[in-house]
Amino acid sequence: MLQTFVTTVYQVFLPISLPVIGGALIKHFKPIDTKPISTLSLYLLSPALIFETLIGADISYGEITDTVLFTVLNMLLLWGIAVGIGKAWSLPAAEQSGLTLTALFTNCVNYGLPLVLLAFGQAGLDKASVYVILQIIIVNTLGVYFAARSQFSVKQAALSIFKLPSIYAAVLAVICRTAHVELPQELNQGISMISSAYSSVALFILGAQMVSVRSGKTAYTAAMNKAFYAGLAMRLVISPVASALLLYLLGIQGVLFNVMLVLSSMPAAVNAVILAEQFDAAPKVVTRCILWTTLASFVLLPLMIGWLG
Repeated sequence: MLQTFVTTVYQVFLPISLPVIGGALIKHFKPIDTKPISTLSLYLLSPALIFETLIGADISYGEITDTVLFTVLNMLLLWGIAVGIGKAWSLPAAEQSGLTLTALFTNCVNYGLPLVLLAFGQAGLDKASVYVILQIIIVNTLGVYFAARSQFSVKQAALSIFKLPSIYAAVLAVICRTAHVELPQELNQGISMISSAYSSVALFILGAQMVSVRSGKTAYTAAMNKAFYAGLAMRLVISPVASALLLYLLGIQGVLFNVMLVLSSMPAAVNAVILAEQFDAAPKVVTRCILWTTLASFVLLPLMIGWLG
């Protein structure tokens, strides 16, 4: 077991850690604004990666159906558990919303996609693409609802989806696949050049964001501490166990099982704190959960990947 852990860390997490450390060091010693870099990743690199992956993805309609079914059921399951914990611990509305955001939304884009590619190769990335697209849609619809139920606007949430180029990239890829359209080789090479930059840039942003999260110091109330520990339990223990059981009950096996389990066990999503800050859904709790679940993931995820083989 120890040998497997060390091998996984060396082969998978060492390559991932270098751009993360680079981002953290630059942010610490030479404060930079990561927003323009995030914009580059969101509006150019990510759509190119998703388009290139989907247009050539080796994934069956059955696997797509399994991924959609698992994503929806897993979200409902975790939502129910988070609500139950919130009621049992008598969490205020803001902390309950923050806990829900932490429990449901994972860093499957900036962190998950590079990890899956290194751990499971192109076959894993192919199967991860559908899950990631679904997460992007869910975060920009139900994420808004969970962050601000009283301020929720269905129209606003729906429109926010169509502002994301990754959605158009996914639709275009599906159209090209369905119509059997073959792009010119030169165009494919250009898209590949852009998409290949995604992993290193996304991990650089993750490292810089971790430093930004850590720099915030504040006092925590009893309710905030309860929500924080509940968020840790949801992300680090309850979510992996619940996801594994659900995948088993759905009969999902092989590479798809491995990819879905890893992606659903990722640390809390950075996007969650953006929603929490916008709608006052305990942003300090969410920020704290992001930092500690991300740090813990560098130990827990290698163990999980080693166990999956």
